[in-house]
Amino acid sequence: MSDESLPHIDPTAPVRVSRLRAIWDNDLTYSFRTNPVAVVSAVVVLILLLSAIFAPLIAPHNPFDPATLNLMNAYSAPSTPNQFTGDTFLLGTDDQGRDVFSTILYGMRVSLFVGITAVLLGMVLGVTMGLLAGYLGGWTETIIMRVADVQLTFPSILVAMLITGVAKGFTPVEYRDQMAIIVLILAIGLSDWVQFARVVRGATMVEKGKEYVQAARLIGRSSPAIMLRHILPNVMGPVLVIATISLALAIIAEATLSFLGVGAPPTQPSLGTLIRIGQGFLYSGEWWILVFPACTLLALALSVNLLGDWLRDALNPKLR
Repeated sequence: MSDESLPHIDPTAPVRVSRLRAIWDNDLTYSFRTNPVAVVSAVVVLILLLSAIFAPLIAPHNPFDPATLNLMNAYSAPSTPNQFTGDTFLLGTDDQGRDVFSTILYGMRVSLFVGITAVLLGMVLGVTMGLLAGYLGGWTETIIMRVADVQLTFPSILVAMLITGVAKGFTPVEYRDQMAIIVLILAIGLSDWVQFARVVRGATMVEKGKEYVQAARLIGRSSPAIMLRHILPNVMGPVLVIATISLALAIIAEATLSFLGVGAPPTQPSLGTLIRIGQGFLYSGEWWILVFPACTLLALALSVNLLGDWLRDALNPKLR
């Protein structure tokens, strides 16, 4: 029998199968599979995230394109034909005739973008400060941690409002709407770095006294190399937990600032902006303008927060 007639056997197939089985059977995956709350939360977050990413493809209308708006469709009730145009909207329309479902999808894009970017900024800044404070000690640690202690005496939302106000004061009036999202990210990120710094500092102080760090020093590794290549990977577990929980808080902070009128501009409204707009129509009968964006924000923040709680418990060795 010739070699061509023999069935082809992929020698790497058993390796791939064993790797997939190892991933499926590890402690983190098993904890996720056996936790219904974590599974439901992950599904909700995934659906909302994909809906925001593909909003231009999913949304029936572009709510921020004036050419597509019809004021005759204003105040249309959910799933009820408009008395003037006969058009039907799944979640109704607002005072400008914008489809509420479309505004929610586009508003989620802004809220998620601001929240994720702000958490990344706060995480990078906090981890850097925590590594420097924990590894170098001395005056470096004293200065960094005293600044962190002072910032902790103020609520984070007030710190964010202060940073927003100062940044807008230095921004020319004609560029404020264009820079509003960047200012919002900086405000939330700079108000949220302290938690990362405190946790990383404590973990770094524990790790720097272990044998592998001392061995790295003996072979001539520089301090930046030791911090980045040896200590940082071993302190990332708590950082990921804090980042997940901070994402929910960042989304709520963005919504709060936008609700107060110092966040996202009207040209790029977020969920907080939509809630602020809908709040004015709650008692006049157009409840859907407020309720649906508020429920979306609640579902998003609650799901991310529950995922963070599960991740905290799953990575806690005392609970295994």
